[in-house]
Amino acid sequence: MPYYSFDLVIDEEYSNQGGLILENIEVASDRADQLATELYIVHTDPKAKGCAVRVTSPESAEVYRTPLDPVPSWMRR
Repeated sequence: MPYYSFDLVIDEEYSNQGGLILENIEVASDRADQLATELYIVHTDPKAKGCAVRVTSPESAEVYRTPLDPVPSWMRR
């Protein structure tokens, strides 16, 4: 199983949030979505707009990114 790393992205700066050994990218993206929700709640800085959580593969390639301030599901249609 691959090791995925999670970073908080603010502007062009990356802050490591840790990593996990997970089954596949689908599980890693679900975990990134959960982390983004948690960080959005505790990250009260006004710069939180435009922040994201990115997931990188063991090869250090970005494989997923999710915003901290997601578009509500009712607006996605």
